[in-house]
Amino acid sequence: MTQPKVRWGVLATGGIAAQFAADLALVEGAELAAVGSRSPESAAAFAERFGFARSHGSYQALAADDEVDVVYVATPHAMHFDAALACIESGKGVLVEKPITLDLAAAARLVAAARERDVFLMEAMWMRMNPAIRKITDLIDEGAIGWISSIHADFGLHGPFPPEHRLRDPKLGGGALLDLGVYPINLVHLILGAPAEVHSWAHLTPEGVDENTGVLMGYQNGAVAALTCSINGESRNAASITGTEGRIDLPPGFFVPREFTLTRPRHDPEIFEFPFEGSGYQFEAAEVQRCFLAGELESPLMPHATSLEVMSLLDTIRSEIGVAY
Repeated sequence: MTQPKVRWGVLATGGIAAQFAADLALVEGAELAAVGSRSPESAAAFAERFGFARSHGSYQALAADDEVDVVYVATPHAMHFDAALACIESGKGVLVEKPITLDLAAAARLVAAARERDVFLMEAMWMRMNPAIRKITDLIDEGAIGWISSIHADFGLHGPFPPEHRLRDPKLGGGALLDLGVYPINLVHLILGAPAEVHSWAHLTPEGVDENTGVLMGYQNGAVAALTCSINGESRNAASITGTEGRIDLPPGFFVPREFTLTRPRHDPEIFEFPFEGSGYQFEAAEVQRCFLAGELESPLMPHATSLEVMSLLDTIRSEIGVAY
C-alpha cells in the first residue's frame, strides 16, 4: 500500500532549512507543499531549488496555507516561538528546530498552545531519532554495559566568529550553549534523565554570550556527566558512555552518528554500523509523519516533557554562567 501523503511546509530558507528540505526527498509520503520566507524572492528561489509546489513571501502566509499539514520552523532561535505559535494557531502540526525556544517559560507556552488546539508539536532534536542512537539506548536498556557511571561529550566549532555573527548576538540566542551544548545535554538526558545537581562555568564574549562552556552534572545514583561546548575551538566532537560492564564510544560527529563502538572486558570491540543517505534529518521527518498520521500529538522519542526538562536545564546553566538573551 502507498503511504498517505503528509504535506510539508518549511518556514525560513537558511542553511538548516536547506538540509532538511533535501532530506525530505528521502522520506516516503513527504509532499513538498510550500515554503515561507520574509522575502518573496528568497521563498521562490528556495521552492524552485527543492521542488516545493508553492512559495509565500511571509511566515504568516505559510501558516495560513490550507494545503499544508505540518510546518518545519527553521528560523534562528529567537524567532522560534512566534513562528511556531502562528502555525499552531492556524491548526498546523509543527516541528520546531532546536532549541524549541529561548527559555522554559516560552517552551511551556508553546506546549500549552499545541495541547489546547490538539495539534502535533515536536522539537527537532534529530539526534534522538538517529538509528545508531536508538540502537545505543536499546543496548543500554538490555544491560550491555551495566550500570552507567559516566558520560563525556563535547561539541566545539573552530571559529573565531566576528562580533556581528549570529553566534555572538544575544538578541538571536547566540553562544555555544543553545547551538552546540544542546547535543551533549540531550545525549546525557536521553541516557540518565534529569540530574540532581548542575554546576557550570563559561567564558563570555564582549557581547555577553558564552564562547567556552563546561557543565558537570551529578545524579542521585552516583553517575556523573562532564560536557563542554565552544565557539572558539574545534574539539573532538565525540562522546563516550561508560558503564560497569563496558563502554560505548561515539566518533566525531556524535550527534549524527553512522557507527559506534562497544567495548567490553574479555570481548573484542564491536563496531555497529548504520549507513544512510542524506544528512540524517529524514529520521525526524519520518517520525513526525508517523505521529501525524496516527493522530498522536507528541512523539515518544521527543515528548513535550523532555523538551521542557532540557529547557529547564539550559535555563539553569545560563543562570549559572550569567548569560541573558
